[in-house]
This record gives sequence, C-alpha cells and structure tokens, in this order.
Amino acid sequence: MASAGLGALLVCTEPEVRYFTGFHTPFWQSPTRPWFVVVPSAGKPIAVIPSIGGPSMSSTWIDDVRTWSAPQPQDDGVSLLTECLREVAGPEGQIGLPMGPETHVRMPLNDLDLLRASVGGFVDATDIVRSLRMVKSEVEIEKHRIICGIVSDAFEALPSILSIGMTEREAFAAFRAEILKCGADDVPYLVGATGPGGIGDIIRQPSDRRIDRGDLLIFDTGSTHDGYFSDFDRNFAFGSAPRDAADAYAAVWEATEAGLGACRPGMTTTEVFTAMNRVLERNGSIGNDVGRMGHGLGMQVTEWPSHTASDDTVIEENMVLTLEPGLNWAPGKAMVHEENLVVRSSGPELLSRRAAATLPII
Repeated sequence: MASAGLGALLVCTEPEVRYFTGFHTPFWQSPTRPWFVVVPSAGKPIAVIPSIGGPSMSSTWIDDVRTWSAPQPQDDGVSLLTECLREVAGPEGQIGLPMGPETHVRMPLNDLDLLRASVGGFVDATDIVRSLRMVKSEVEIEKHRIICGIVSDAFEALPSILSIGMTEREAFAAFRAEILKCGADDVPYLVGATGPGGIGDIIRQPSDRRIDRGDLLIFDTGSTHDGYFSDFDRNFAFGSAPRDAADAYAAVWEATEAGLGACRPGMTTTEVFTAMNRVLERNGSIGNDVGRMGHGLGMQVTEWPSHTASDDTVIEENMVLTLEPGLNWAPGKAMVHEENLVVRSSGPELLSRRAAATLPII
C-alpha cells in the first residue's frame, strides 16, 4: 500500500472480507446486504457492515465495527462507508479497490457510482490482494491438507457405495453424503457425468440416466474445511474400461506427473502448462479449448494463478495449486485428471492422495 501510495484499501467480497477479518458466515448467500472492510495503511482493518452482522464481526480480532440498519435502499451503508474512507485515507489519500481479473465489486452499481463521486475514485489494488492470497500461511495449508484428506477418503470409498443400475442423481447424492460423513463442512461444488465409453460434458448437473456396464464416471468436487477448499477429481469405469478410455486416463495421469515435475519455486505457470500439454499432444490430443490446466486454490474453489499458455506467473513457495490436464481424445470424449498440492522449496507436496495410475474399475 505504501509503494502504491494508498491511504486505504477497500474490500467488499466474501473471501476478501474473511481474509482480513476472519468473519466467516453463510449469510453471504443472501444478495440483499452489502459488506465492507477498510484496511488502513497502519493499524487494524475497520468493518462497515449491516447491524445483523455486528455480533459475529465483534467476535473476530476487529475492534472497530461500524454498522447501519440494513437494508436501506436509499443509503445502504454508502454514507457510513464514505465517512470511514475519508477518515482513514485523509483528504488527499488514494483508495485502493481490487478491479482486475477474478475480482468483483459486491454492491449495487448505483451505490458504487455514488461512492466514487464522494471519494474521488479508486486505484486498482488487485496485485496487492492477489500477492497476499496466492501465498498461503502454514495455518491455511493445514486447512487444505485436512479437506484434501477427507475427500481422498471419500473417493477411496466410492467403489463400495456406487453400483451399476444407480441413476446419476443417486450416485451424486451418495458421494456428497460420503464426503460429509468423512468430515467435510460442506460440498459447495460437485460436478461430473457418466457416459458409455466416454464423456463430453463433465461439468453438468446429474440426470436420471441409469449407470450401465461400460460407462465411465467422473466426479469433480470442491469441498470445504473451515472455509478452505479442496478441488480435485477422480475417474472410474463400471464393469470394464474401453481400451481408448484406459489409454486416455494413462495419458492425463502421465501429464500430471510432468506437471508435478515442473511445479517448483521460480518456474512459471506457463512452464507447468507446457510440460503437461506436451504429454497430451504426444498422446493424440485433438485440442483442448478449456483454457487452462489448473489454478490456485484457497478460500475459493478457484483462485489466482492459472496454468495457461500465457499466464507466466512465477511460482512461489507455499502456493496451493491444482494440476488439471484434460485430454480430448475423440469428438465428445474427454478425460480430465486433477490433483492438489502445496509448493515447497524442494518441489511439490501433494495434498490430495495421488490417484491410481490405471483407470479404476467398479
């Protein structure tokens, strides 16, 4: 903030508010009320929030909690926030607000226009927040380790809870229940699909389609422990696996190995992408327009950076990342594999339990 000449930093999304305060609540599911935190250039953050959140915020390390009775559409915290920003930044101080990729502003556009006019605009502070959240503390890493272990246990139990003849909807419900039984706080993200000999759309909601012999299954879940995510998938075949599907699985497993080999401090996300993509191309990839092969992980199921052909983020120690190579080996047939890791000085430390080297059969 000092280098950027900022007197104050304003954040207003759930992960940023939680990062700076520890305020953790599912009440964010409601879009009605805005929430703000002002980070001064010195001293503790200040919460400017609806009064309904006052008791919970006061139980965090934050001492200065300023509230208003919300909702008030005519002035939903804008005056209170303006007053706070002017006080903290001073009459000439610049105010930072994350504006770049993978950020958003959680308040009505009309209110944002009023706030801009009142405080004289904002400076893009994306890099400040990004640099903080990409590199994790050991406390954060331990939360990731716990949830990755829980989901690894649930995936290992899958063959005993799924069977031919179940519907996709029943399979999804059984797997979600298993993750919760193993100790997850929540399963906010669960996608996947089944298909005869191959799967094209791997991020859809379940249907009433019945699983048959020869089907493939992919489950990809983002589950949480104390607000921190896991995000990895596993693939299975029912009864037997077609040869081309087994070969595709071996290819993405090998690509993940290549990504693990490249994932070290000082390397770039583009070098990790390239290492994985070379293996996929060598194994007959007909193209992958998903855009990336993994990403950062934290209080959101996807965070900065992205493993792409042009991202070029330098990898640092204690980043928590996913590796997610995907192979389209035939039209309408995709195989995706994903693992979670933390980058250490010596290289990657897996947080998810490594998938089997060959396609598992149920």
